[in-house]
Amino acid sequence: MEANHYQKLALKTLNPALSQQDVLINGVMGLCGEAGEAIDLVKKHLAQGHELDREALIGELGDIAWYLAETAHALDCELDEVLQRNIDKLARRYPEGFTVESSLKRDASTSTTHS
Repeated sequence: MEANHYQKLALKTLNPALSQQDVLINGVMGLCGEAGEAIDLVKKHLAQGHELDREALIGELGDIAWYLAETAHALDCELDEVLQRNIDKLARRYPEGFTVESSLKRDASTSTTHS
């Protein structure tokens, strides 16, 4: 499935009574909440001895996708644009692909500029 097609289908379940600001707030809060549910599954696996619940984690990723689609919509943005911008950023950061050396070098240069 293509991202923009997913977004179009997902938004059929968006509450039409919400204002654009409410859609933005709901989207970002939903992203945070669903990411928390995803990390809780991984935490239980890594720290508490549970089997990784792959199906539940895939379900949480789907919920994250829904809230991502909603948040992009609140910004009048299609998911394809969000995904392309991320790929462009990654290509600038790691033009030859990820290496530990390039990551360490990048972290060293950004830590001095953000302090």
